[in-house]
Amino acid sequence: MNRDPEVRRLRVMRVLTRLNVGGPAMQVSTLLQGLDPARFEHRLYTGHVEPGEADYHLLHGLDLAVHHVPTLGRRLRTGGDYRALLDLTAEMRRFRPHIVHTHTAKAGTLGRIAALLTGVPVRVHTFHGHLLHGYFTPAKTRLVTGVEQVLARHTHRLVAVGGQVRDDLLRAGVGRAAAYRVIMPGTALGPIPARGEARRALGLPADGAVIAYVGRVTAIKGPERLIDVARRVHAADPTATLVVCGDGDRLADTRAAAADLGEAVRFIGWRADVATVYAAADLVVLTSDNEGTPVCLIEAAIAGVAAVATRVGAVGDVVRDGVTGVLCRPDAAELAEAVVRLLGDPATRERMGRSARELAAARFGPDRLVADTDRLYTALAVERGWWPRSALGGVPQR
Repeated sequence: MNRDPEVRRLRVMRVLTRLNVGGPAMQVSTLLQGLDPARFEHRLYTGHVEPGEADYHLLHGLDLAVHHVPTLGRRLRTGGDYRALLDLTAEMRRFRPHIVHTHTAKAGTLGRIAALLTGVPVRVHTFHGHLLHGYFTPAKTRLVTGVEQVLARHTHRLVAVGGQVRDDLLRAGVGRAAAYRVIMPGTALGPIPARGEARRALGLPADGAVIAYVGRVTAIKGPERLIDVARRVHAADPTATLVVCGDGDRLADTRAAAADLGEAVRFIGWRADVATVYAAADLVVLTSDNEGTPVCLIEAAIAGVAAVATRVGAVGDVVRDGVTGVLCRPDAAELAEAVVRLLGDPATRERMGRSARELAAARFGPDRLVADTDRLYTALAVERGWWPRSALGGVPQR
């Protein structure tokens, strides 16, 4: 495939398990809209969003051409996964991509196998986190790690969304250091309303502290720990309110666990105007057992809101402990103590918020994500002899 000595536009086939609200969908959407169409021809292939999840594409009203692979879903299903592999293989033979770029574990496995079967010249995979901790039993984790080790040997570039994610994967024997590139997420936030306006829009009290959680309500995010934190904070400050913006397979259980807290915990579902949630908040909190580089913390930083989060994955690339927020062990008592301390110290909280906004502007803008990815693809095209070395000089700079 693709033996042309000269290529005017790189054909890039992007494969993502599903476009649910979260970091992978946000990054893919940013790249599809931001990369120069004169240099890149894109196609996105993805499965359907599952019940209880919000569709990023629809929630934000994006005009993206999406090719659906009906059986490419989150769950492992032998027949469905085989059908998805056949569908991806057929699409690659029709499109003849120069680069297949896969995102998330399921799409990364099926997409790279299909690319190998069809002889796609360049294979790239982005780790938006990893499955090495907190997801599976030890036996299944070893199996997942083994699969990733094999696939990494047949992948030209491995992209990690943070330095810690890369280091964790290298320690697990997934790929060689030379194959990795760290490309952190980049995003923008819509207009940020005034605090009072935001609280009125969400039906929140004008006075009293507001702590926001934005994200999926699923096991890896530690929803039981989140409610434990809320309970401890409420005991220290009965006027504080936790706002949970999101949905997921553990939402019903989480609602039930918080029932005794009444109006101290508000569940508002997914919202397209997430900037309103951050504008209403004094702090954001993240209680996860594992993460990549959380977009919710980047968005909060753009809005100038300090964070209290668990020290897992690449969270430390977003939250600088003691500077833009506080990092803790995955322990409800420690997290709650940090929340209560910052709520009682407005000067420190506001200083952290200002520092967070400055860091986000420098490191997490969408233009930087697009430029880094353009640079990656251009370097691969030069290596293959498709583009002249002078093309590297035309790559947008950060």
